[in-house]
Amino acid sequence: MSAKVLIVDDSAVMRKVIIGILTRMGVESDSISQAEDGVQAVKAVSDGGNFDLILMDWNMPNMLGIDAVKTIRGNGDKTPILMCTTEGEKQNVVTAIQAGANNYLVKPFNEKDLREKLEQMVPGLC
Repeated sequence: MSAKVLIVDDSAVMRKVIIGILTRMGVESDSISQAEDGVQAVKAVSDGGNFDLILMDWNMPNMLGIDAVKTIRGNGDKTPILMCTTEGEKQNVVTAIQAGANNYLVKPFNEKDLREKLEQMVPGLC
């Protein structure tokens, strides 16, 4: 069984990079969903996506990732969320964790760093 993953990033290139890493980890490509902003992410989760993991960017149009995290958590969803963002300031990390993110990874990151975070968050992902 492959984990269901939602990648939320307004950059198509970044989504493609993350998809490549996930598929190399053994996640089936048809188990990976994508959203371009926080609005789409909230909808995907509330529509019963039953995701095992969400990777969330911070800066996106329409709804910031941090606001999407707050909304997803406010709706009672407990899916592990990894913030993947260029917002590396310590206060932003604290804000994201307080909002309900489970972990934080600053862009640019390498494949090894992402793999380690994902394996910590979802043991047996691959």
